[in-house]
Amino acid sequence: MSAPQLSLADQYLCRSDPWANRWAANWKSGNFLGQNKADILIPQPTPLESSQPGYPPPHGQYPPQGHSPYPPQQQGFAPPPLGQYPPQSHSPQPYGYPQQQYNQPPQGYAPQQQPYGAPPGPYPPQQAPYGDPNQAAYGANQAYSATPPTPLSPGYDPRYLPPVDPQAAEGLRAAMKGTGTNEAVLIRILAQYPAPLILSLKNTYFSRIRRSLESDIKSETSSYFQLALLSILRGPLYEDVFLLDRALKGAGTNEALLNDVLIGRSNADLNAIKQAYHSTYNRSLEKDVSNDLSAKTDRLFAMILAATRQEDSAPVIPQAIDADVLELHRATEAKIGTDQLTVCSILSNRSDGQIRAISHAYQAKYRTSLEKVVAKEFSGHMEAALIQIVRKGCDPAMRDAMLLEDSMKGFGTKDELLVSRVVRCHWDKGHLGQVKGAYRMKYGKELSARIKGETSGDYQRMLVAMIE
Repeated sequence: MSAPQLSLADQYLCRSDPWANRWAANWKSGNFLGQNKADILIPQPTPLESSQPGYPPPHGQYPPQGHSPYPPQQQGFAPPPLGQYPPQSHSPQPYGYPQQQYNQPPQGYAPQQQPYGAPPGPYPPQQAPYGDPNQAAYGANQAYSATPPTPLSPGYDPRYLPPVDPQAAEGLRAAMKGTGTNEAVLIRILAQYPAPLILSLKNTYFSRIRRSLESDIKSETSSYFQLALLSILRGPLYEDVFLLDRALKGAGTNEALLNDVLIGRSNADLNAIKQAYHSTYNRSLEKDVSNDLSAKTDRLFAMILAATRQEDSAPVIPQAIDADVLELHRATEAKIGTDQLTVCSILSNRSDGQIRAISHAYQAKYRTSLEKVVAKEFSGHMEAALIQIVRKGCDPAMRDAMLLEDSMKGFGTKDELLVSRVVRCHWDKGHLGQVKGAYRMKYGKELSARIKGETSGDYQRMLVAMIE
């Protein structure tokens, strides 16, 4: 068997990481023949071009990520300003940060948000009032040309490889070495490990222990406890890539997974996901999604994957909102039949703040909620996808609380969905706090108590540790 060749992505990583040079030499010499490279190091996408929309910021310079803490009925036309929330109270620092960073907020994490349902902060200024002759026409590109792009979420830049405290890697190995496994240590280290440092942790584990962390986890754990650990070790970006492959593989489409990963994402995150998917599977995500879907649902996801929605910083223009409300009404309740593509085009291309304003204005004008209109006019996968878009725009915390409950309600727990949804929420601690508040408000109980009632053993302890 001949020695494998390094991909362009691996060559890029080797230029930026000294340990990767040693890894590459072993790989080229055939020392890892018969092993899956994915178990040694997650494949890296090629460098993102600076000209591409959503190009990531320099390493470690992630601006705060904003999430609205307000139910729809408490909203005006715009969300609270991003990043203007009270600072997070001190909590013990997770494994992995160098000692000199002790007690400092993790890079890439948003400030702690207000409790769910708290009164809104100051609103950003609206655009010029109705009738202003200097106001750009609805739909004109210049209305949004100056808005900065939404940055990548933490953990979505695979080039970000900061040094980490080796104690975490050594602690993980000690927990799995010899007879038996210390599951409590695995949970303690990995349940709260920061998203941007996961890849560095895996690299450090291999460089110090000369073993694959994912392979060791696979050999020492099982069932949904193993799934939760591996979901964390893939990191946010490659967990999304993995879930998309699961959603599209085999007969039929796992619509829930597809919706979870792609709906309501920033343009920057979508572009990173598309590149990582192509780098991992050597296939186009757009083509795979199109081949799996049919008719107008295919068109909706093509619009989403185009990654051209308004950025989070785009202004909320009252006359533009009114025009969208009118078009949505004309395409649904005001006619026989439904102009599905018009609805899909509007909802897939507006920012969360704009969707929130559209929903508010639709309710005020027609005395019915936009979500109810979507449920009445659509069915099947397209209905579920559009409702997720509306919920994500109006109240992302409540949307995620409802998704978590959906994975637990009824006969039997949808464990794979539960794991993926808990893992996704736990990466952003500020948003997670909002989700727990929303869950408590809607269902009258704590999210952790609900999860404890649906799970058991180390699997239960892992999920609870992620959300507490």
